[in-house]
Amino acid sequence: VQLQASGGGAVQAGGSLTLSCAVTGTLDLINTLGWFRQTPGKQRELVARAMWGGGKKYADSVKGRFTISRDTTGKTFSVTLQMNSLKPEDTAVYYCNADEFGSGTLWWGQGTQVTVSS
Repeated sequence: VQLQASGGGAVQAGGSLTLSCAVTGTLDLINTLGWFRQTPGKQRELVARAMWGGGKKYADSVKGRFTISRDTTGKTFSVTLQMNSLKPEDTAVYYCNADEFGSGTLWWGQGTQVTVSS
């Protein structure tokens, strides 16, 4: 399984960005698709995840501002993070993530930088 993230960049506070992640490879057992973020000196934290059955989970800090969506209908899966009303504290490297049913195996994309200026 390979994940390729795109869509990061620099924006002013209050602006919007959309992150996309293409998921390829053997996808039969893919369960959850999600986005995490990390800033220097801190642990990687969950931003949002979309579960196989349609459920979604968001970090409290992004609820009402970010929306995750997933497309698993084709040979390539994708997971998108629409980020609105961005704040300087959203500045981080964002990573897309997938996990596998049963085994809990995790895969990560390469990370994309999001910078929000005040």
